[in-house]
Amino acid sequence: MSRLIACAVFLAAPAFAQKPQLGSFEAFRKAAVVLRHPRCLNCHIPGDRPMTGPDATLHPMHVKRGADSSGTPVVRCTTCHQETNGELPHSPPGSKEWKLPPPARPMAWVGLDDQKLCAAILSPKVNGGMTRDKLVQHMDSDPRVLWSWEPGPGREAPPIAHREFVELIRIWIEKGASCAA
Repeated sequence: MSRLIACAVFLAAPAFAQKPQLGSFEAFRKAAVVLRHPRCLNCHIPGDRPMTGPDATLHPMHVKRGADSSGTPVVRCTTCHQETNGELPHSPPGSKEWKLPPPARPMAWVGLDDQKLCAAILSPKVNGGMTRDKLVQHMDSDPRVLWSWEPGPGREAPPIAHREFVELIRIWIEKGASCAA
């Protein structure tokens, strides 16, 4: 009988050794490392000129957002950005629907602290009318979000895996989408 109890305790031990449960805002704060990564920040800008690279330099060729978020009539985003990444290091990155957020809702979060970033992402006026479920879906399957983890040669992906990021966003939303510490 004692062997049976010892065996049951041994088999149950991994269940007790699991990570502590994250609170809503704690999950968001862990996900925010991705939202603040250059793969996101370079396009989620307050002005009309996207940035490039890890040091957030202004995009060359004086590229601008444009009325439809896809560049100006003279320089469209798709002039250089195709549906896939270029093959050479630092060549134009690409994914389907390559464009900036719309000018009416630039979804800019450069310089926002965690609470303001959280509130901005939740706000339908800022996020393009997305519900909480749509936010999770966007982070999980939007081609431009997915591109961040496949940015092409010479570019760094965000510091956590995409699955982990989406799970953190899901926990944040499911536990109330709190923006308070």
